[in-house]
Amino acid sequence: MTAAVLTGPDRLDHPRGGSFAALLRHSGALAKRSLIKTTRTPEALIDVTIQPVIFLLMFTYLFGGAIAGVGGRQGYLQLLLPGMLAQSLAMGSIALGQNLNADIEKGVFDRFRSLPVSRSAPLVGAVLADIVRYFTVCAVTLGVGSIMGFRIETGASETVAAVALAIGFGLCFGWVSVWVGMLVRTPGAVQGVMFLLVFPLSFGSDVFVPADTLPGWLQAFVHVNPITHLVGAERGLLIGGPVAHHLIITLGWMAGLLVVFVPLALRAYNKRA
Repeated sequence: MTAAVLTGPDRLDHPRGGSFAALLRHSGALAKRSLIKTTRTPEALIDVTIQPVIFLLMFTYLFGGAIAGVGGRQGYLQLLLPGMLAQSLAMGSIALGQNLNADIEKGVFDRFRSLPVSRSAPLVGAVLADIVRYFTVCAVTLGVGSIMGFRIETGASETVAAVALAIGFGLCFGWVSVWVGMLVRTPGAVQGVMFLLVFPLSFGSDVFVPADTLPGWLQAFVHVNPITHLVGAERGLLIGGPVAHHLIITLGWMAGLLVVFVPLALRAYNKRA
């Protein structure tokens, strides 16, 4: 499969390292490889199709009527869906590290080393391919939510901005999964480590309940949690409310994730592959 993608018109005959333009070409070809692999194993999309729907249905109909002060199940759905969008993106990034770890164990990266491609292209290509997964999360969550009764209360431009912000955050957060995938030994270990990270970030935020209903010590964590600010920006863009404060902090977190975890992931990759 790899050979089919990297021959013919997409042949990568540029020197290793090379220019930034070469890196983009190499990464694009390897992203295409990842997408072809996904189309041949559609069950790999369960975490960005079925799982978000299950969470949305479960929390809306199990807990929606019990949440006071937000207008019952319908009001709770309006509160919940932007938060579920953020949580689903974070959880969807787990598969990225798992797939890269599996490729290393299968020797796929040995083949990459024999090709005249940029050293970092396999990692960048895998992250770029996840744009499709993250867009799928957004489409499924908003589509099913609208069937359940969720209503976007802003305009088309705000909706596009919300989707773009969510996908951008997912791409930045995905580098954490890449780093973990380069460090641990098995795909199962990647999942375990990432769950230990994603679950506290998801449930220690205001995804499911307003922050002011939480204990004071937990509120301190919620207010610095990047998921909280992503959710705040998504709610503002989708159902109205303040956006600027949450957006600025979210963009800051995105930049920080890239600055910290891209070099860590590349260093771990160079040691592992």
